[in-house]
Amino acid sequence: MAGRTSLQVVWFKRDLRASDNTALARAARHGPVLPLYIVEPALWRREDASGRQFAFLAECLKDLSRALARLGQRLVIRVGEAVAVLEDIRLRHGIAGLWSHQETGHLASFARDRAVASWARAHAIPWYEFPQDGVVRRLASRDGWAERWEAAMSAPVVPAPQALAPLGAVRSDPLPAAADLGLSPDPCPARQRGGRAHGLAALDAFLATRAERYRRGMSSPLTAPDACSRLSAHLAFGTLSLREVAQAARAARERARTDGQPGRAAGLAAFDKRLHWRSHFMQKLEDAPDLEARAMHPALDDLRPRTPDRARLEAWMRGETGLPFLDACMRALIATGWINFRMRAMLTAVASYHLWLDWRATGRHLARLFTDYEPGIHWPQIQMQSGVTGINALRIYNPVKQGRDHDPQGRFIRRWAPELAAVPDAFLHEPWRWAGAGRVIGRDYPPPIVDLATAAREARARMAEARRSEGFREAKALVLARHGSRRGARPRRGGGGGDHRQMALDL
Repeated sequence: MAGRTSLQVVWFKRDLRASDNTALARAARHGPVLPLYIVEPALWRREDASGRQFAFLAECLKDLSRALARLGQRLVIRVGEAVAVLEDIRLRHGIAGLWSHQETGHLASFARDRAVASWARAHAIPWYEFPQDGVVRRLASRDGWAERWEAAMSAPVVPAPQALAPLGAVRSDPLPAAADLGLSPDPCPARQRGGRAHGLAALDAFLATRAERYRRGMSSPLTAPDACSRLSAHLAFGTLSLREVAQAARAARERARTDGQPGRAAGLAAFDKRLHWRSHFMQKLEDAPDLEARAMHPALDDLRPRTPDRARLEAWMRGETGLPFLDACMRALIATGWINFRMRAMLTAVASYHLWLDWRATGRHLARLFTDYEPGIHWPQIQMQSGVTGINALRIYNPVKQGRDHDPQGRFIRRWAPELAAVPDAFLHEPWRWAGAGRVIGRDYPPPIVDLATAAREARARMAEARRSEGFREAKALVLARHGSRRGARPRRGGGGGDHRQMALDL
């Protein structure tokens, strides 16, 4: 190391911003900073990764690099396995400290972080990890968690460093193409764009106008794209911090109250609650990193066949189940990378109950489609909507009823299932009941893949039998103690107690 100034390496992961970045701000106080992002091919080969996510990431990295260049040192991108990349930097430049935010990710990122921690210890390199999203590492008990989250959200936003010293010749790899990482072509024509500038624009628009429509517009796929904040992808990739969003929303709510805008104030209050529940679900995965692989309740882990019915799975994946509203939601998700939370819940529930497909297979497919895929939210929610947590009320959504409730005129269906154009409005949600169904069903559009009433009845019977099994109640109590909310969740009639916050995440 003689003759070299060792670097403070800031490892960007799900915190792709210079503002309110504690790791960057703290590292800048201790010496020259190397801002680093590692593209890890092994992580992009996972079954939950997709080209649309990588495209969003690429835009975020471009925006971040510009922001860091304005401070004096551009972002360095390296492609490879994390330990190998860090070891190469150590040998070439020396590393005085490694700085990052804690990541609540999937099993592969968890294993990666353990390997990096071992490497850092072996070379006596301190690794400073900072919490974000209000998630608490090594949480002993959920008691008091809500208060700790509130304290984290109320803490001052951390300003970006005033300047970063330029480092000179430090190798940076070109960002690979999605195909170079083995990602399949993934056309998503209406995908949101990545980068902090787009995130701030979405936040400003939501706070200024769209929050007024938030509560009444979030449930329908017709109105949700404009009523919801559309910040989920930016929070998942960290172009915005949860804290700055929470504080901006609270300030806007106070302005709305002062200005006599009760509707906007109420919408922003509801949004603030959903930020809390976002972290609540992330804490579940932080506390149990293997939730993408095993059910919270052990008695429900093999409830459904691990190898799902291929015909049913593929029909559901393509949006060709013969259930118009369900298919329209899946096709909209394929084309846009986003759909509102109630429809995500319906897509999962129909797959899990009516089609009786294993939640791991359907969860991986939905993860690929979501531009805003956040493992810490995704897997606890997939388990909840599939009924395998053991602590949540069962929600067996009827897609026909959901369609009539949230697309009563059929405009959403007609947009995404144009092959049903000949079907009269009165039969659009159940075209197989139309006298002229033979002109469309089985020719341009498939018949229903299951009888909804029969499938739901069979699913309820199977779930009831599983919940009556020996030891179920005792295991449920353990799950509730570890993962249940402590924030005044009120049991609903017929739900059997437990955590009922299924519909809490429409951002």
